[in-house]
Amino acid sequence: MYVAFMTLNRKTKMKHEASKALPPPPVVPPGVVPVKVPGSRRTLMARRGFGTRGQRIPLLTNQFNVKLSSTTDHFYQYNVALFYEEGKPVEAKGVGRRVLEMLYKLYKSEMGGKEFAYDGEKTLYTVGPLPGTTLEFPVLLENLSSNRTVRGGSPSEGETKRSRRPPQSKSYTVKPNYATTIPIQAIFNALRGQDSEHFHEALRVLDVMLRQHAAKQGCLLVRQSFFHIDPRNSMSIGGGVVSLQGFYSGFRSTQAGLSLNMDVSTTLILKPGKVVDFLLENQNVKNIREIDWMKLCELISLQRYTKPLSALQRAKLAEQSALKPHDRMNCVVNELKRSNYAADPLINSTGITINMMCTQVEGRVLEPPKLTVGNGGVVLPRGGYWSFNNKTLVEPTQITRWAVVNFSARCDIDSLRRDLLRCGKAKGMHLEEPHSVIQEDLNSSRNPAPIRVELMFEAMKRKLPGRPRFLLCILPERKNHEIYGPWKRKCLVEDGIVTQCMAPMTINDLYLTHLLLKINAKHLHSIPLVSRIPTIIFGMDVYHAPPGRSDIPSIAAVVSSRKWPLISRYRASVRAQSSRVEMIDALFKPVSPKKDEGMIRELLVDFYQSTHKLKPKHVIIFRDGVSESMFDQVLNIELEQIMQACKFLDDEWDPKFLVVVAQKRHHTRFFQPRSEANVPAGTIIDTKVCHPKNNDFYLCAHSGPIGTTRPTHYHVLLDQIGFSVDDLQELVHSLSYVYQKSTYAKAVVAPVCYAHQAAAQMSLFGTFDDMSDTTSSLSDGGDGSSSGGGGGSAQLPELHENVRSSMFFCLTTR
Repeated sequence: MYVAFMTLNRKTKMKHEASKALPPPPVVPPGVVPVKVPGSRRTLMARRGFGTRGQRIPLLTNQFNVKLSSTTDHFYQYNVALFYEEGKPVEAKGVGRRVLEMLYKLYKSEMGGKEFAYDGEKTLYTVGPLPGTTLEFPVLLENLSSNRTVRGGSPSEGETKRSRRPPQSKSYTVKPNYATTIPIQAIFNALRGQDSEHFHEALRVLDVMLRQHAAKQGCLLVRQSFFHIDPRNSMSIGGGVVSLQGFYSGFRSTQAGLSLNMDVSTTLILKPGKVVDFLLENQNVKNIREIDWMKLCELISLQRYTKPLSALQRAKLAEQSALKPHDRMNCVVNELKRSNYAADPLINSTGITINMMCTQVEGRVLEPPKLTVGNGGVVLPRGGYWSFNNKTLVEPTQITRWAVVNFSARCDIDSLRRDLLRCGKAKGMHLEEPHSVIQEDLNSSRNPAPIRVELMFEAMKRKLPGRPRFLLCILPERKNHEIYGPWKRKCLVEDGIVTQCMAPMTINDLYLTHLLLKINAKHLHSIPLVSRIPTIIFGMDVYHAPPGRSDIPSIAAVVSSRKWPLISRYRASVRAQSSRVEMIDALFKPVSPKKDEGMIRELLVDFYQSTHKLKPKHVIIFRDGVSESMFDQVLNIELEQIMQACKFLDDEWDPKFLVVVAQKRHHTRFFQPRSEANVPAGTIIDTKVCHPKNNDFYLCAHSGPIGTTRPTHYHVLLDQIGFSVDDLQELVHSLSYVYQKSTYAKAVVAPVCYAHQAAAQMSLFGTFDDMSDTTSSLSDGGDGSSSGGGGGSAQLPELHENVRSSMFFCLTTR
């Protein structure tokens, strides 16, 4: 990532001259591009107040109040070095915790009786210092089948405790070295809204204590979640894989003080048993004689499974993980009592006391926005849903010169065509009869997916008089079929044809209505400060490859609103970037004093051309997928690039910015105390369990029919526009209703949904089988472009000019 600057001021030059006398900087590793951050750093805005609109509602949350006694004590941090008997460092994972547990049993008195919290890797923490300055402990770790304890690494005649070493025992040397101190008082300072340098480190120590407490109970630890060995908590999802239910736990600072957030969590493990049984189930091995040598091998319990799941496995996992609100709340409360943290001497030594009752909070249920439909009609959603029966579209699309291609042998094309024309007419759409229906030849269906697509296009050319404007593609029976990616690439990249895919299933008027909505956009009633002043809305996200595929680049996507004052039409710009990198590095890419090939420029130009030559005075940015530790980078790297792109177009142009981060991956849930139903759609919470200083709120815009509703956690990082608290919250709520593909509110604002879909869909177009030079092409300035401007890339092809301004990311499978 690199932010380019056009000028260098005098002060910077003076610093540069002074730095010549300093030693040279360290060598930058290959493939790493230094980040240049502006001198004047932006900081997160503070909360300006609380919202008042909406009907107030009492709620419970899975956060538990924590009392912390005021203390002058410090956490002492030690770096732990583990060595084998011959002096070689220990690299194997998992052995450290067993070694440290044995160390405490053997050397408790030498350590002054101090309990310690070990993170399982290279760090341990104590309350107060360990005695002595140079610490070194030899430990003999016997085979798990042995119950004997040996003190020291090499027993000799002088040892008081002797034992013959078992054949599989191992000797280790443990060297804890003092690193730093962390004042526990830092937690108090942060809760008062003061800047506290050591606050996050202090919370990390408390989290490590909880993890160690779970480890002592024999739990499997996965980051901040723990899982008991209990068959009642596991269920098979097929393929030799088992879903295991456990619990997440973590401390947070809130307006009500320190809080413990505890939630139900799920991980995947291999089904314990014979290896041969796993292979038969997971890899569909049919000739068992080929794996006779494994008949006696067994898979031990609690081995994590980290490979991607099949569509069927994902569906089973989602079904099994869904817990009704009260079931989820009861699970969490019961586990908190079972954990019995009060009995842990180390946790007690910190002076914390955890309340066993769910925290009570007050929420507000916002009124849904009014949706305008055809002929001046207005629809008022109820419970996050609305009906499109007897309604017409605001701007009905005319679909002419279109055709149907059928890869499925089981679809009744005549009925589908007839019902689609009837439903389209009822919605006010002008839908011509399809010119042709091109049916896949039976022999062609036996070929690989890319060849099947090419053969279908050859058949189209023979049957159609020219290039169609729209293609309705009927996939084989499975929804995420292998044809989907090659078909989308062929249409959107090579031929420039808008296409909608569908899979044959129960087709009724509701299904067809949703199908037609994808080709039209819903429109909101006017929103103050958005419809009155030229405003562009950005949605930003980065799509990463599955774990273990570091050879595949990440895909960054930015979508932007167009045709202001509408807030439901969007265009996307997509780029490839280095694998697993979350910060978007192609927002601003000047290649000459007058040419910028970045993503933002092309989107700003599109807004200008589609909005009567108007420049946006307000820029609203919704960023998805970043953690709280990256907020500073969003403000000082990504936002800086966007501002630079604006100035590059017009140095006198000075729009105002609003930056909001949307987080979906968190563990806070809300419950109605006297109801088994989920919280109502539109429920918002901005008090008590929110940050004590920063501007954040939780919003359940959608209705959760299955499981427990997960709210979206919104963080307002910057607001130069000057929204009132209520106006901003209502804007976010309203943008959850403009998702083009549905007749219900989404869990997150539509621009974020579109950005995620654009990145995910473009990832299907890349040819990632041969990625030998991907990294070098990206780090050397390879563009990886997939939208207008900036050049193409072999890994991420450029969209055809006919579909660049279309909402291609909305036309996914139904």
